[in-house]
Amino acid sequence: MPRSATRPDTRESAPPRQETGDHARATSTAPGAATEQAGIDGSAMDHAAMGHMTTGAHAGMAHAMPAVTAPAAWRDASDAALAHAPRGSAMSDMTMGTAAGWYTPGSGTSRNPAGEGPMRGAMLHAGDWMLMTHGYAWAMATDQGGRRGGKGAFVQSMAMVMADNDLSDRVHLQLRAMGSLEPAMGARGYPNLFATGETANGRALVDRQHPHDLFMEMAARVDYRLGGDTSLFVYAAPVGEPALGPSAFMHRGSARYLPMSPITHHWFDSTHITYGVLTAGVSAPKVQLEGSWFKGREPDERRWGFDPIRLDSWSVRGTWTPSPYIALQVSHGRLKEPEALHPGEDEDRTTASMSYARAGLATTLAWSRKDRQPGDVLDAFLVEATYELTPRHAVFARVENVANDELFPNHDDPLHDRRFRVTKAEAGYAFRLPIVGPLGVALGGTVAAYAKPAALDAAYGDSPVSWTMFAKFAVGL
Repeated sequence: MPRSATRPDTRESAPPRQETGDHARATSTAPGAATEQAGIDGSAMDHAAMGHMTTGAHAGMAHAMPAVTAPAAWRDASDAALAHAPRGSAMSDMTMGTAAGWYTPGSGTSRNPAGEGPMRGAMLHAGDWMLMTHGYAWAMATDQGGRRGGKGAFVQSMAMVMADNDLSDRVHLQLRAMGSLEPAMGARGYPNLFATGETANGRALVDRQHPHDLFMEMAARVDYRLGGDTSLFVYAAPVGEPALGPSAFMHRGSARYLPMSPITHHWFDSTHITYGVLTAGVSAPKVQLEGSWFKGREPDERRWGFDPIRLDSWSVRGTWTPSPYIALQVSHGRLKEPEALHPGEDEDRTTASMSYARAGLATTLAWSRKDRQPGDVLDAFLVEATYELTPRHAVFARVENVANDELFPNHDDPLHDRRFRVTKAEAGYAFRLPIVGPLGVALGGTVAAYAKPAALDAAYGDSPVSWTMFAKFAVGL
């Protein structure tokens, strides 16, 4: 019988650990009594109690889920984050893949800190399989300000499912699928001032964000355990994400409620939908080393279809998670003709990032360099953070600085191919409301301001200001 069907709940069988402060009270007091104690949040109480249930439906899932073997400090960091999450958004001690509580899985094969808490979504138990589903429909209205900023209302969307099973004591299989209905908004996507990248109707998209493809990920990962939570793994995907850059923005806790795609998207995230990926690596509790062979060309503008698969590019990445709160990565890749409007131009891309997450705060600091071969060298910087003040209230912000030479694609424009360094600063607030089970809604908005060279005033205005209002319905809010 597969090991996942017989494995005990390691949280119950782990050596006793001393509980102190609020965590000790949360794990030793009945939920009803806890809500009557001064200074203890009722929703945090429910999460803690849920993590230690050993009867009923949770017990059925506990014996089939991958083991949580990380030390108490890692598990406490995860619980502390969950105490700030909306009720029902995730379950304590739930871990997917072979993470074993040492980190929170990100997009593709990337890692986020364990301090972000467990992956949010609905957990299901189907025989020997553990399933997790997540998704959202994010309704927005925006005015991007300035002379080139557009207005509009649109819906971003994403749905994903992960399925995990131990095929033997040593072999673990994970299947992943993710998709979006964003192609319905049209090839030109939505207004996003100073965003560039990809095309619509054969023309460059400028000051707009392209929609995601219908197929965002279809992947399988096989881990072969060597012992001590160390494994060799292979990730294969007709559409997936290579080992390049930090976790994509949609899968970072620091960007959980930021409605707009970053204007640095094509420096950090443009490979998160890649038609053809093969990754191999070694995964240890605190270190992961991996390399990918993948298709360098970005997805075409026919978003409903499936692009041809080709493996012509490569990347390597090292990730270090020295504590429950920190994840650092450094990566480098060589992309074959990534942009349709730059034929014959390859790209060397180098990235470095640090993510920090603790007790409801999630932050990301990142840098990326695109070195076109032949062509310019373009750097980008990003700092973003989300702070879940309580299970109802969250504040967030992002600051980006990027050198961009694609703002004027018309060859007759005197500013064509000139490089401009632009800074965008955006901040907002979200009010979260559980609806039923893991389904909830976040209501909020953002305001963004920009710093730019005076040479852009004629096109963009002196001081453009953007605003966005949103309602995010999500499974695993």
